[in-house]
Amino acid sequence: MRLFQPKKKIPSYRGFSWLSQDIHSHLLPGIDDGSPDIDTSLELLRSLSEAGIQKFICTPHVIGDMYRNTPETINDSLSRLQKAVRENGMPMELSAAAEYMLDDHFMELLRSKQPLMTLTKNYILTELSYSTPPEKLEEISFEININNYQPLMAHPERYPYYHKNYAAYTRLKELGFLLQVNLLSLTGYYGKSVAKAAKYILEKGLADFVGTDLHHFKHLNVLTDTSSIEIFEQYLGDKVYNHFL
Repeated sequence: MRLFQPKKKIPSYRGFSWLSQDIHSHLLPGIDDGSPDIDTSLELLRSLSEAGIQKFICTPHVIGDMYRNTPETINDSLSRLQKAVRENGMPMELSAAAEYMLDDHFMELLRSKQPLMTLTKNYILTELSYSTPPEKLEEISFEININNYQPLMAHPERYPYYHKNYAAYTRLKELGFLLQVNLLSLTGYYGKSVAKAAKYILEKGLADFVGTDLHHFKHLNVLTDTSSIEIFEQYLGDKVYNHFL
């Protein structure tokens, strides 16, 4: 028995055919500020699948003072969602990693050699605080690299302290970070300054990956709106992203 009824397919030019898979989302149920339950996760996945995405790496937050997810909590949520996907006959590939805040908790995990949830091989998704510029980022990136991880910086365009210093994006690359731009940023969802920074990163060839960073239905509605698809086609349509995984 299906948990939901199929809805009309989303109109979308080429859809998301240039996105080989989504490497950043919060679709695992009940473990962070993303999907609260399996039914919601299934509906979000169904809509993204209809738009053309068939492979997903779900990346719940790991934040020391908020979401102390572990490989156990993440894999348990993933297993429950995979089971529901199979039961509903949804042809898609689901796996999981994590989005690590570069905080004291992360450094403890790194220094104690705790296993980190990687996108593939040694690639880890990282993020920074929105309110405070990172301290000692050079030292943090050095420790990540000597522990044989390749860091991807999630949505660098969203950190307001970089908006008056675009050279910071090149500096992130020099420190060894790959950059992942949020699709929603291009639409102006987070504001004009974020959209401007996202377009700069793409136009300068600094972006290595893109992702939905999908949390909820409001995100979904903006991502699949035809006006958003036109923007994605303009900035991303001539390149296939995330194909390395």
